[in-house]
Amino acid sequence: MKVLLIAPNIDGTDVGEAFVAFKWAEALAARVDLTVLSFERPGRARLAAQLPAARVVTWPEPAWARGHERLNAMLKPAWPVFARHVRRWMAEAVAQGAAFDVAHQLMPQAARYPSPLRHFAVPYIIGPLGGALDTPAAFRSEAGSAPLFTRLRSLDAARFRHDPWLRASYTRAALVLGVAPYVADVLRDIPLQRFEPVLELGIDGVEPPLTRPQTPGALRLLHVGRGVRTKGLRDAVRAMAGLRDLNVTLTSAGAGEEIAIARAEAQALGLTDRVTFLDRQPRGVIEDLYRSHDVFLFPSFREPAGGVLYEAMRHGLPVITAARGGPDFIVDDACGIRVPVTNPQDFARDLALAVRRLAADSDMVDAMGQAARAKVLAQGMWSAKAARMVDLYQSVARGPKGSPAYPIGYADAPVAPGKNPLPTSV
Repeated sequence: MKVLLIAPNIDGTDVGEAFVAFKWAEALAARVDLTVLSFERPGRARLAAQLPAARVVTWPEPAWARGHERLNAMLKPAWPVFARHVRRWMAEAVAQGAAFDVAHQLMPQAARYPSPLRHFAVPYIIGPLGGALDTPAAFRSEAGSAPLFTRLRSLDAARFRHDPWLRASYTRAALVLGVAPYVADVLRDIPLQRFEPVLELGIDGVEPPLTRPQTPGALRLLHVGRGVRTKGLRDAVRAMAGLRDLNVTLTSAGAGEEIAIARAEAQALGLTDRVTFLDRQPRGVIEDLYRSHDVFLFPSFREPAGGVLYEAMRHGLPVITAARGGPDFIVDDACGIRVPVTNPQDFARDLALAVRRLAADSDMVDAMGQAARAKVLAQGMWSAKAARMVDLYQSVARGPKGSPAYPIGYADAPVAPGKNPLPTSV
C-alpha cells in the first residue's frame, strides 16, 4: 500500500509533536510503502537516516521560525511555508503521474491549519487532531491570564464556522481523526465525511508486573505534570484535606508557576507532612516514582490527550482522573476512576471520595493496575497503533484492497490508475 505522510516536523531526536510524528512514521514504514514529506532542522540527525525504511523528502525549516521554541510549538508560524512546499511537490508528482492509495496529514495536532492535501484528488486523512478544549467556567477565576498566543484559541470556533480553507480541508477529507471523541464535538460546525477517535500517543513497551505491598487505608498517590492550573495539582492537594483520617500521601513531580501556589495551598491546609513537592525530575527518577507509588492521581481538566496517563498505566498504576477530554477516553472503569468536572469545591470532594474508595479496597487497586497495564499493552504499543492506522488507510483507499494505487491528481480532475514515479525535489 502506497502512503504519503506529511508533517512539518518529524524527528526522533526531538520532543513533543516531532517525536510523536517520528514514532508514527517509524511504525508505519514497517507496514506500508511510505513516503514522508517534512521540514528538517540544520544540525539534527538526517531524517532519511532515522527512517531508512521510508522514502524521505525534506526542506530546511526556516531559521526565523526556530527563534522562539515555545511560540513555534504553539503557533507553527512556518506552516504556510511547509504547505507551499508540499503543494509544489505534489503538483510535480501529478505531472509525473505519481500514485498513492492514501495521503495522511499527521501533524500539526491543533485543528487550525488548512491542509494542502485538499487541492488534490488522492483520498486523505487528517489527524489525530487535539486541543481546542476550554477551561470550565467554574475554574476560570483560578486559571490566571494566558499568553496572547494561547488566548488565540478562542478564535477556533469562529474559524470552524467561517474559514473556507479550513472548512474545505476537513469536509474534503475522507477521514478526520481526533485524539478523543470530544474532538468531533469541537468540529460539529463542519460536515465531516467520517470521524474516528485515535490517540496520537503510543508506547514502546510495558514494565514487568510489580507487586506493590498495600495496607488498608494507606495509599501513595503520585501526580506528574507541568505546573499549570489545568493539570489539577491544586485540586489534588485540596482532595488531601478530606483524607486526614487515612494514611494517604501525595507526591508531585513537575515545575511551573502552579507549584508554588499548590505548595502554599498545602501549607494553608496543614498538609505539609502529607504532600511532597519534588519539582522537575529527570526521566529515571520519574520512572522510579511510578514504581514506588500505588495510584496515579491526575485530575487534569483541560487535557486534550494525556500521554502521562500511558506512562503511569504501563507501570500498572490505576488512575484517578477527570471525566473530560483525553483522560475520559483513555481511562475506562476497569483501570481507573473518572471524576466529573463541576466546580473546584465539588471536584476536590469527589477526588477525595475516589481516593477513599481505592484506599478501602486493595484488591480493587491491584485489579485496576493490572487492567491499566493490559490496556496499554493491547492498544498503546506503536505496533498495534500502526496496525489500526493501516486498517483505516485501507478503509478510505479508493479501490478494493490490492488494487493499483491512483495518481495524486487534482481535486477537480478525474482519477484513474497510473504509474508511481516520484519527484525528488520542488
